[in-house]
Amino acid sequence: MKVGQTIYLDHQATTPVDRRVAAAMAPYYSESFGNPHSSDHILGWQSGHAVEAAAVGVARLIGADPDEIIFTSGATESNNMALLGLGHRAAGLTRRRILVSAIEHRCVFAAARELERRHAFTIQQIPVDRHGLVDLSALDAMLGEDVLAVSVLAVNNEVGTIQDTAAIAAHVHPHGALFHCDAAQAPLAMTMSSLAEHADMVSLSGHKMYGPKGVGAIFIARALQSRIEPLIYGGGQQNGLRSGTLPVPLCVGLGAAAELLCAEGVDDSRAELRRRRDAFVHRLKGLAWPISLVGVQAEARHPANASICFHGFSAHAILGALQPRLAASTGAACTTGTPEPSHVLRAMGLSGDDAESTIRFSLGFGTTDDDIERAVDLIEEALARLEKTRLACSA
Repeated sequence: MKVGQTIYLDHQATTPVDRRVAAAMAPYYSESFGNPHSSDHILGWQSGHAVEAAAVGVARLIGADPDEIIFTSGATESNNMALLGLGHRAAGLTRRRILVSAIEHRCVFAAARELERRHAFTIQQIPVDRHGLVDLSALDAMLGEDVLAVSVLAVNNEVGTIQDTAAIAAHVHPHGALFHCDAAQAPLAMTMSSLAEHADMVSLSGHKMYGPKGVGAIFIARALQSRIEPLIYGGGQQNGLRSGTLPVPLCVGLGAAAELLCAEGVDDSRAELRRRRDAFVHRLKGLAWPISLVGVQAEARHPANASICFHGFSAHAILGALQPRLAASTGAACTTGTPEPSHVLRAMGLSGDDAESTIRFSLGFGTTDDDIERAVDLIEEALARLEKTRLACSA
């Protein structure tokens, strides 16, 4: 898709709000604007019913029940609620270890480190193979009766690796440990209708699935909810797990986005994404410079994800040369303002140089064949200019 004159290939960073989602949200800003927790009048009832319907949509997406859905501000808060909420209540118990995959989102690592700091939990990283898949034999060796929880992304945000969540759960649960799954990237990548059968907690984010920014959700299995310490206290809304007045338009938007991803034809849309992604990668491999696709091949990869290593080039330099005509992202994380090689790519075995040469392109449902053709032409032009500059500097 184009935003003005910019070809947008950064849908794993954020998606535009689907027009149908925006239409569903609109009435709850200025017409049906009642507080959803006002139980004494019709405007409150209308808003409350809208939130309940949104919870039904989100629950349907992952195969849960509506009372197991807690609305949050996004996946970062959901991930914090899962780990900190569980850890605070379990601080005096004998299960003192938490396992997280080596390619988790930064917020999972940050929450885990906070448990380590506050309550002396031991945090251990589960290794992954060169494709970004969790090493199940290593996980088996790490599991034991002292493990409280295991946290693994359903779909990696940088390289698009899709984990076998059912297999991971089958390894984790016999040890009495809980399985938390950050599924922020999963809705566009895979059918999720059985995810709640395998995971005890699942995190979601609205703006990764054609919904609005500022809203997300966490599925917490009903039997587990009493073991979660709230992060926000107040009026006891949402089963006492997250107090505060719910943002009705945002909740409605998340529910509407979830419903769209449950609709007939979504698998066909994913197949089109995969076809265009493969055509994009094929054309890039035909350029005059060596490139490689980072991560897993075929079905175990997000259909929109193309994580490309441009050997010998700086990813930041390429993206700079492409501005303002093409939008994509590097795999590098920037924490305190100093760029550093992606922890995901390093965990998968890439060298520092290759990690710093890797760009994540992520297509969307609105990406066209023409967008792909033009994007490759722009990348070819950028690489040619950068090589010319490099040769001139070395002369």
